[in-house]
Amino acid sequence: MNPRPVMLERVAGPAYWLLLAAALWILLRGHNAPGGGFIAALVALAATALVAIVHGSGAARRRLPLEPVSLAAGGVLLALASGLAGAAAGGAFLTHLWWTLPGTPVKLSTVLAFDLGVFAAVWGALSAYLLALLDEGERR
Repeated sequence: MNPRPVMLERVAGPAYWLLLAAALWILLRGHNAPGGGFIAALVALAATALVAIVHGSGAARRRLPLEPVSLAAGGVLLALASGLAGAAAGGAFLTHLWWTLPGTPVKLSTVLAFDLGVFAAVWGALSAYLLALLDEGERR
């Protein structure tokens, strides 16, 4: 029997939220600078892996915003839709569009939607793989 990792159990909760906050920062920074959806998803996956290793794959699965496959599929659809927006506006597929919120310096774009789609697709797909591996290991 393995000893309970009490210290790791105490740190896992706050570390999970810290990793997700870092992933959000990387995601939002990425559409104007290096970073973005893929790297942010890997950081979010690290948060999921931490919870899964400490508390089990069921606990990690409950913390995901959607089931892993649904998260991945939704991400692919969002990335696809962001590319179609430019085509619908008369440009080529994946021609990105930008808007400024009235009265603010805040800029929105289809680039951010694409990055969100990549983020969800990668986090969902790799979480499905990770959790399947851990489920198999828990059954042995």
